[in-house]
Amino acid sequence: MSNRELKASKVFDVRFSEVDSMNVVWHGSYMLYFEDAREEFGRQYQLDYMRMSDEGYYAPLIDMEFHYRRPILYGMRPRIDIIYRYTEAAKIVFDYEIHNSETDELMATGHSVQVFMDKDYQLVWANPDFYVAWKEKWFGK
Repeated sequence: MSNRELKASKVFDVRFSEVDSMNVVWHGSYMLYFEDAREEFGRQYQLDYMRMSDEGYYAPLIDMEFHYRRPILYGMRPRIDIIYRYTEAAKIVFDYEIHNSETDELMATGHSVQVFMDKDYQLVWANPDFYVAWKEKWFGK
């Protein structure tokens, strides 16, 4: 991991409601796992959605993708790793890796981009002050 990245990890249970009739995780569940990872990252690094809201901003997703590698099955306890990718731009970029927590086999990867909007739902082109301070805390000037 470079000095311009931050990483958080979380082991989770695959619930019955997240799988199809073959006991394989349904494709829509991956986006929920990525959301769980973003919330875990926010808790660990003080960049959670409530803080953004309290600062007067929303951070909607504008791009999200995932790449299936191996089936994740009901009853597994995968680990999701979320990696923050530093950028000068006013956006939040994450990469994701889902691994089998027992074998470390890579099961899926993903990527997301979020931007900032003010409370009037207007796109914010410059880094909000709180985000500038957050970047300085974790990466320096």
